[in-house]
Amino acid sequence: MQAELIEIRNHLSQHPPFDELPESLLELIASNVEVSYVRAGTAICRFGDPSTYLYYLRSGAVEIYRRSGELYNRLEEGEFFGQFGLMMNKTVRFPANALEDSLLYLIPAAVFQTLWESDDNFADYVEIEDRTRLRSAISNREQGNDLMTAKVSRLIGRPAVTAPTTVRLQEAARIMTEQGVSSLLLMDESQSPAVMAGIVTDRDLRTRALVDALPSETPIQDIMSNELITIRADEFIFEAMLSMLHNNVHHLPVVDKGEPRGVISLSDVIKYESQNSLYLVSNIYHQNSVKGLKKVSKDVHASFVRMVNEDANSHMIGSAMAGIGRSFTQRLLELGEETLGPPPVPYCFMALGSMARDEQLVVTDQDNAMILDDSFDPAQHDDYFLALAKFVSDGLADCGYSYCTGDIMATNPKWRQPLRVWKAYFSDWIENPKAEALLNSNIFFDLDGIYGDTGMAEALKSLIASKAGDSPRFLAFLARNALNRTPPLGFFRTFVMEQDGKQNNTFNLKRRGTAPLSDLIRIHALAVGSTAQNSFERLRDIGATRLLPEGGVENLRDALEFIAIVRIRHQALAIEDGREPDNNVRPEDLSTFERNHLKDAFQVVSSAQKFLRFRYQAGSGRPRSNERRS
Repeated sequence: MQAELIEIRNHLSQHPPFDELPESLLELIASNVEVSYVRAGTAICRFGDPSTYLYYLRSGAVEIYRRSGELYNRLEEGEFFGQFGLMMNKTVRFPANALEDSLLYLIPAAVFQTLWESDDNFADYVEIEDRTRLRSAISNREQGNDLMTAKVSRLIGRPAVTAPTTVRLQEAARIMTEQGVSSLLLMDESQSPAVMAGIVTDRDLRTRALVDALPSETPIQDIMSNELITIRADEFIFEAMLSMLHNNVHHLPVVDKGEPRGVISLSDVIKYESQNSLYLVSNIYHQNSVKGLKKVSKDVHASFVRMVNEDANSHMIGSAMAGIGRSFTQRLLELGEETLGPPPVPYCFMALGSMARDEQLVVTDQDNAMILDDSFDPAQHDDYFLALAKFVSDGLADCGYSYCTGDIMATNPKWRQPLRVWKAYFSDWIENPKAEALLNSNIFFDLDGIYGDTGMAEALKSLIASKAGDSPRFLAFLARNALNRTPPLGFFRTFVMEQDGKQNNTFNLKRRGTAPLSDLIRIHALAVGSTAQNSFERLRDIGATRLLPEGGVENLRDALEFIAIVRIRHQALAIEDGREPDNNVRPEDLSTFERNHLKDAFQVVSSAQKFLRFRYQAGSGRPRSNERRS
């Protein structure tokens, strides 16, 4: 071996993880390494560039940054960087600059792959071992995304502009014009200190005042929105984005310790939200026909792919896609009412399943139902609601949300019933559980009122929360059903494949991964009386109790995130390749990084199912007593 190569090998052998590599692998590195000299202040690699090397710092100093520009790490002699891009999507994840004049050994991607696959110590070192390894993978995704790390306070450009609720329409417009703002917070000064009572926006002035030619002396409180949706200054920008999507609002008052600090608008968030899902939602509400909605629906896949390529996490993507699906449904209901006339009695349109959980992706069908006011008379009113339900269901199908094969839609008269009947349904399911009935009705325990009198849906959530945790037999039946879907992991941590027809030699990431996780999380949430619908929010409520062993909530959260994001990336790649997206994955299409971490995540699911069986005695129907919220 040449003297230069011996010097490279010897230096590598003094620093982990290279110090534990066998001689043959050290010689492989030394004979393939490229040497690069970089002057201080020079960019070594930029975010999004192709990831072709593992960089080893022979001398000097290097700074590593997050994509937002925030300093992430500072490296010295004997340290390395670039591994995350090589292990994941083959693009640079963390840009690097030379802090000092530096000498680098550039280890080619193919050599890194050989080291990673042939030496367990090396692989464990660059990934971080066991559960911590999985958690590290999730953390690195989130830290690389500015939406996940930037706080709402960053978007506040000026203090909130406020006025008393007693001002008149013309005065409110004058204040907004002079201050150059598109919204005005209105304060109730009859209380001490004054409290926020409502908000008025440019859009309110146009649609509620000018259109109706209201007199200039009209009290502003006559047109203000008084059901305020706010966000704390210390919350993240992605939470503001999700709130706007979920509630279809363009302005969010920002509060700090209960006091108004400012107002952020749709355009403020758009600066950080390059996926354009908010623009898409806004466009949906501007359509005046099913034909227009169908045309807009073609942008859903593009929005999904953009979010994936921007490294949004599964909660952001699932919530955004659910928000888009919810917006299509809401606009169809508005168009349906314009066509059919106003509803004869109040009603609530419910989303069920993944839309209700804010976990919807692009491979989805429609699951919905209607709650009708107890004054509903089938003979007088049902023709209207059947026509409305059919209008919405057909419209959703035109927009890419296929009909539910199980007929769980508001077009089915069984799922278009008065509130008292719905309460009887849930009471019977909980108090007199039957395995088959619960298997078919499981989806109804993920519900969200998205249009009309949504208080009816909240009443059902409260009923479920009050009864479910006190019915051990009900929880046992749910747990038994949840154990029907197991993760695709064999005895020796090998993947168990489907062996039938079109899906031969694949495994289904929804049926064998995210679905079993959402099932068992739902059961624990019902046991502790949580009214949350989203799986991550349910885990938060479960974590507030002593229901799970230490670390159990964190492990479930990490497993759900990783399986979901692999499923999401699989669907996005299919769309980019012009193929129909699905949930079936072939192991050979996954990177070594993904295969290793999926095995960790599936092991978490398997362990969680064993605990589920023990906790609720799913085999006997005699569950153990539950820890209620403390």
